[in-house]
Amino acid sequence: MTKPLLLLSLSSAVAAPSLTIYNQDFAVVRQEVPMNLKPGINQVSFDQVTAQLEPDSVVLRDPSGKLDFQILEQGYRNDPVSIGLMLDHFEGKQISFLVDEEDGKRIEKIGTIIRSGNHHQQHSYRYSDSSTNYGNAIIEVDGKLQFGLPGEPLFPALGEDSILRPTLNWTLDAKWSSGTAELSYLSSGFSWKADYNLVVTADTSDDASLNGWVTLSNNSGTRFDEASISLLAGDVNKIKPNARTYYESSSIDPFAPATRREKTVTQKELGSYHLYNIARPVSLRDNETKQVQFTESNKVKATKSYLYAPLRGKGSGASPNTTNAKKDGFSKDVQIYWALDNTEDNGLGIPLPAGKIRLYQSEDNKLEFLGENTIDHTPQKETIEFYTGNAFDLVGERRIVNFEHNRTDEYMLETIEVKLRNRSKETVTIDTHEPMWRWSQWNIVKSSEDYQKLDHTTLQFRSKLDPDEEEVITFTVRYDY
Repeated sequence: MTKPLLLLSLSSAVAAPSLTIYNQDFAVVRQEVPMNLKPGINQVSFDQVTAQLEPDSVVLRDPSGKLDFQILEQGYRNDPVSIGLMLDHFEGKQISFLVDEEDGKRIEKIGTIIRSGNHHQQHSYRYSDSSTNYGNAIIEVDGKLQFGLPGEPLFPALGEDSILRPTLNWTLDAKWSSGTAELSYLSSGFSWKADYNLVVTADTSDDASLNGWVTLSNNSGTRFDEASISLLAGDVNKIKPNARTYYESSSIDPFAPATRREKTVTQKELGSYHLYNIARPVSLRDNETKQVQFTESNKVKATKSYLYAPLRGKGSGASPNTTNAKKDGFSKDVQIYWALDNTEDNGLGIPLPAGKIRLYQSEDNKLEFLGENTIDHTPQKETIEFYTGNAFDLVGERRIVNFEHNRTDEYMLETIEVKLRNRSKETVTIDTHEPMWRWSQWNIVKSSEDYQKLDHTTLQFRSKLDPDEEEVITFTVRYDY
């Protein structure tokens, strides 16, 4: 059997890797593996893989057909040399420690590793001057036992079986051939997310601007240089491992103007999902996060609306909203919503991946933050709508004026009164949503104002109020059961 063919020395000949990162915190990694195979059994190793690789997902192949080999065996090692592992290896043996003296000098002392302590730690060892980081280790120095390392450990040379990085090993049965194989595998430790910044002006929303960014995070344990990166948006069925490590980045600067006009990210459909391709190669170090702008438009029309929903906010269940509740336990808050159409006519018209959207308003040439929320995956020609907060100068009040429960004839009769007040200096329109939540069979007996039936359980009243105007809505509903 020939010696292992270590491909670390051939790294310069390896083409740049490519990654497809999914918004479910994993990626498909594709790398080229150079090979120079001899007839018979070959041992091949590749140490440029991630520390969170899924070994059973590995595919090693030669799409060009130039290499003739059969995989007899595959192994994956993720135990690169660390202080903790070396302490384990030398447990019960003597090693030297560099110890700091009071006069600032460093001297060597011999110590015996009675217990490495590595078995009791969840993290890797890293040397520091404070021995409290190694409280589980027991070292004998000068005939005395101490918890923690007395100083920086000095180990003998690495053994032949030691590795410096996570490594894939293959036993290949091959004919004589040389070329490049393609390695593909799934790995956790990658994530991406979308962020949007919507900027509106103080007096109008017809000239709003929207820019979108993607944030890439690499926590896989391996760096990738000049990688070709694609991002897949959609809910792909994937069995998640029990434990994951996430890396949350700081937000990007929403005030920074975009100077590039060429497309930095392009998108296309992939089955029932959307694939976004970053135009230029991106280098991602381990534990690094980067942002790339993928959409920008200065021709967006965004519309603001007001909603009074004391019993049910949009998308929530039929139960009293007790936030800022008064008297009957119903909220007085009038909610603010913003909406924009994802169309070409509105300066957009591309599938927008789910993410966080932040709202800013330009006031006296300064941007002020007015709220944020999340949006779902939004296809073309659909509308993005999100809640940003509650209006300060708009007030709603709801009370139950009358309630009757006739058990003989099996019906309930309820009269509701809603008061809306506009204490602002502008004319506003407020939608009031009232869910018919007591029973499935219902009928409006009388109403002081016109209403629209949004669905089988919800009424909408639309009220236009001038400054300092109040409107009172009264309606009676009968539930038959």
